[in-house]
Amino acid sequence: MRVALHVGQLLQPLPGGIGRYVWSLTANLPQVGVDVTPFAAGDIPSEWATSLPEYRNIGWPTGPLRYELWHRLRQPVVRVACDVIHAPSLAVPPTGRVPLVVTAHDLAFLRHPDAFTRRGVTFHRRGLAITYQEAAIVLTASQFAFDELVSIGFESTRIRLVPHGVAVPTTESDAAIASRLQRIGVQQPFALFVGTLEPRKGLDTLTRAFGRVRKAHPDLSLVVVGPQGWLTVPSLEGPGIRVLGRVDELTLDALYHRATLCAVPSLYEGFGLPALEAMARGCPVVASSATSLTEVVGTSGLLVAPNDVEAWTDAIQSLLDDPTARQEFASLGRARSQQFTWSDSAKAHAAAYEDAVEMTRP
Repeated sequence: MRVALHVGQLLQPLPGGIGRYVWSLTANLPQVGVDVTPFAAGDIPSEWATSLPEYRNIGWPTGPLRYELWHRLRQPVVRVACDVIHAPSLAVPPTGRVPLVVTAHDLAFLRHPDAFTRRGVTFHRRGLAITYQEAAIVLTASQFAFDELVSIGFESTRIRLVPHGVAVPTTESDAAIASRLQRIGVQQPFALFVGTLEPRKGLDTLTRAFGRVRKAHPDLSLVVVGPQGWLTVPSLEGPGIRVLGRVDELTLDALYHRATLCAVPSLYEGFGLPALEAMARGCPVVASSATSLTEVVGTSGLLVAPNDVEAWTDAIQSLLDDPTARQEFASLGRARSQQFTWSDSAKAHAAAYEDAVEMTRP
């Protein structure tokens, strides 16, 4: 099976969660017999180039102009020798007669349009409409997102539920982890937030709850990791809040390992990879009892109503005051994370590609 995978997200200044997904596919699909040709319009950044020797630059036009032509005119058609073209986001290329597979991560742009720019809403709406019209198979990572697609008219027979996996790097020594945290000025105890900084991530609720918790735990800090995303978020300049922006993978791993807890207060998620990454490291998770997060976390963490500052305050406080509960959730989280592997995800992707070819066979 030859698959052309659009990796344009890796060319963006902020690859985000979709970038992690794309990168994981390029690393794991070959292990299940899929011959992957990564492609995009433009030169790939050096941080990815050495690991993607088969990368194909499809040339000018690049950036937003390419996407506008794809969505408005369905031109230029992607010309890559393959059996299937996979768009891992709603930037959907025209594929001519080649079967198209699209990953639709969520419908946040429909459910919370105020959390996006006007252009962002328009772009994603067009991509979704093209997916509905042209995709042989639509992939999504949670039952919640699956049901969302069905609710707006997608046939369930065209959708494949393919959860993401989690990959944990080899853990460094205690001394190395301590050194990394010292270099970025982070001291224990701290709560951790990981994600793109945008309105739907619930940072306003988290920071307000943190301010209340800190009255009883003045030594606690809140470490915020992630790039600035859509629009603006509430001020993150309060006492005890450290905003680190993007960090490298080993630093992120160190933060997960040493955090007292990881908070995922999102209003809307199609999956919730930071929650899974935290659980895989044995970091207790407090997450919103909304959208897909209930599926990912299950009973292996504390689930709290989004936007409920008092409930978030109580949940964080309860974990801080109960080391036995933290240890229990650490153990439960590790066990649950083992149900989500990139190997299984890659196999399910490969099966979906086969279905796409079969469904479009004359």
